[in-house]
Amino acid sequence: MSLRINSEAPNFTADTTQGKINFHEWIGNGWAILFSHPKDFTPVCTTELGYMAGLQPEFAKRNTKIIGLSVDPVTNHGKWAADIEQTQGHKVNYPMIGDPELKIAKLYDMLPAEAGDSCEGRTAADNATVRTVFIVGPDKKIKLMLSYPMSSGRNFDEVLRVLDSLQLTAKHNVATPVNWKPGEDVIIPTSVTEEEAKKKFPSGWKTLKPYLRVTAQPK
Repeated sequence: MSLRINSEAPNFTADTTQGKINFHEWIGNGWAILFSHPKDFTPVCTTELGYMAGLQPEFAKRNTKIIGLSVDPVTNHGKWAADIEQTQGHKVNYPMIGDPELKIAKLYDMLPAEAGDSCEGRTAADNATVRTVFIVGPDKKIKLMLSYPMSSGRNFDEVLRVLDSLQLTAKHNVATPVNWKPGEDVIIPTSVTEEEAKKKFPSGWKTLKPYLRVTAQPK
């Protein structure tokens, strides 16, 4: 199944380091970030999982849960978590999904159907495409997908920035420009008429082009 922005995030039941979950039920009424890894005890992923552990309070402020996935058994994840805390200085307090039968990796189109049905005998290189970040909204639809190669650590500050943009634009029907950061000006979408804009943005806006109207970020 090919996934795109606004596709429903495929639901699944899986074992995690915090017990069995149903993904959609686990998300509840908030937001979620699912980020995947090709194998336990891989160096780049170790740094990523530790950094996300440090960022977890920031995601919590935004009503967002985070969950990791690796195509190895949950029993391995616990040992890896100890290494992560020791080397990165942050304890992994979020759940990590075990996917030893590769079911979720395939469900999320990160591995082909012919990849087999076991992590046994597979190397990180065999699973190199299991390196995607998914942001899922309260409606259980995918809002963002970012895929990285194994050699490049992911920028989770950027994931946090995009989450801020997604939550703002979902609430206020605006768009955010290039390199936007919270507190900076936003764009009024072309779908909003002049009359609607007057009601939505009474403080006014700057028209750079008929299709490019800039206004202060709504509170």
